[in-house]
Amino acid sequence: MGAERKRNVSKIQTSYVEQQEYAEIASARKRKLLIRRLSLFLVFASLLSYLMISSYLSQTTKLDAKIAQKKQIAGELTELKKQQEILKEDIIKLNDDDYIAKLARKEYFFSEKNEIIFNIPKEKKEK
Repeated sequence: MGAERKRNVSKIQTSYVEQQEYAEIASARKRKLLIRRLSLFLVFASLLSYLMISSYLSQTTKLDAKIAQKKQIAGELTELKKQQEILKEDIIKLNDDDYIAKLARKEYFFSEKNEIIFNIPKEKKEK
């Protein structure tokens, strides 16, 4: 049973049989070409989808970094605006002679006429 048997059947050599054989061969070729085209299309589609997904992921990470940087810079901007307001107030105060006199007496221990400055040492509290 393992050996092949030789068939004693011969083919009919008519034009119809030849046409059917050519049609089978053509159909097999078309199927083979279709499979090749579909596999090539699958390779290109998978490559394109990989590139699109990787670019999307890299763009989202860059966008997240930019958003974090924007938040940080916005915080710095608010701090700088507060500092600017404080400095504007200081400029207005420094244009006042009474404020300058108080500041000089406080920081540099200047005194007015007939005024005595007592320097009290700060005691350390240990407990």
